[in-house]
Amino acid sequence: MRYRINNASFLLHRFVVSLVFSIVVFLFNQNAVSGQNNDTNKPWTVVIDPGHGGKDPGSLGRISKEADIVLGIGLKLGNYIEQNFHDVNVIYTRKTNKFVELHKRADIANKNRADLFISLHADWFSNSRITGPSTYAMGLHKNEENLAVAQKENAVIVLEEDYTTKYEGYDPDSPESYIIFSLMQNTYLDQSLEFASYVQDQFRERAKRRDRGVRQAGFLVLSQTTMPSVLIETGFVSNPNEERYLASKQGQDYIASAIYRAFREFKKNIEDKSNFTTLHQQNRIRFMVQVSASRKRISTDSDFFKGYKNVHEFKIDKIYKYAFLDSGTYNETLAFRKKIQKDFPGAFLIALKNDTIIPVREALKIINR
Repeated sequence: MRYRINNASFLLHRFVVSLVFSIVVFLFNQNAVSGQNNDTNKPWTVVIDPGHGGKDPGSLGRISKEADIVLGIGLKLGNYIEQNFHDVNVIYTRKTNKFVELHKRADIANKNRADLFISLHADWFSNSRITGPSTYAMGLHKNEENLAVAQKENAVIVLEEDYTTKYEGYDPDSPESYIIFSLMQNTYLDQSLEFASYVQDQFRERAKRRDRGVRQAGFLVLSQTTMPSVLIETGFVSNPNEERYLASKQGQDYIASAIYRAFREFKKNIEDKSNFTTLHQQNRIRFMVQVSASRKRISTDSDFFKGYKNVHEFKIDKIYKYAFLDSGTYNETLAFRKKIQKDFPGAFLIALKNDTIIPVREALKIINR
């Protein structure tokens, strides 16, 4: 589908939308509650969002409804996580066949400070030969196919009362409404794409499904979350064979298991990075050049230090010690000591671990591990 928009009005419209929306996004990101779990002692929270439900059946196959399929998969996925991780709190946007508005699905995740949001769907296409799952992160749709998927999933808002007010005039059928998504700065895009890639790997390797890849598109439900978020199209109910698979207990088990394994890998990777950062911070070593020790305090701005900057003061057992910080690395600090020896003949190296002085030999052992 191609759209014609007058160039002058389009550019003006885009400028206004860009300016206003950039301000809104900036304020939103400044005030958004961070959901990413960088504290390994904090329990994880995962929100599972089975799409559609109630008066919105979603895509209709010959023998099944999208809403029923994704609810079955979502409950199985949550059960896998709860059985295998005691430090993960699983929250569902729905556990029964009921209608939940899009903005409320995101609100559930935001209010619970979720670390991951997983929205589950099943696709439909006019060509019944098309099969395979795909996983979307929030972003600008790269082609008309991605746009069509986003429009289909976003169209559910017309079932909500006063949706034009709730979504600030957003029209799921208007291409101009999607201009804003090209301006969206998703703080958690990298993590979302990382998890999405794990999901697709597991679909291909674990569930033996055709891999339709990781994609990006402007989904409303993802645009309003403040944590890593993905929308998973688990397959096509328009394909008779895939529909039977998705509607079956075994098929739902395999799909849920694949997503669970992706979550397990994602969680481990996030925690490994957090542990590495914590260990690095705990073992942070810096080297300085000590130039003086005195029972009386010396101002770091004093002429005594001959104009050198980065003067640090330590008080140990009623003795004030003064040292210069250059690069903080061992070899460069050695070179710096030689450089200042004319001004401070008695200068020598000291080592600090988290701002506590330790023997230089111990510091070298730590950095050479």
